[in-house]
Amino acid sequence: MTRVCFTLQVDPAKLDAYRAAHAAVWPDMLRALADTGWHDYRLFLRPDGLLVGFLETDDFAAAQAAMARTEVNARWQAAMADFFPALGEARPDEGMLVLEQVFHLEEQLGG
Repeated sequence: MTRVCFTLQVDPAKLDAYRAAHAAVWPDMLRALADTGWHDYRLFLRPDGLLVGFLETDDFAAAQAAMARTEVNARWQAAMADFFPALGEARPDEGMLVLEQVFHLEEQLGG
């Protein structure tokens, strides 16, 4: 299982609406994420709009591609686009900046 961490920048003026959207994610979107290999998916939001995402997956590129083929993802990305003005015409799921893991406690402990 691969761990993936990424960042995006949410428009600080729209944080409450962003939180509300994620408090009630569409059931078909939730199912699509689970069905396409997004496991233990979490989002963390800083007061200035920095969004940090984390997930586990067998193959991140394959999980992204599988989601991109779903109809619900196209609708969700369109609904989320206004929260990410810095991305311009790119969809939010195309604008993720994936971070390099540089430390993992259990790996260094040998566990």
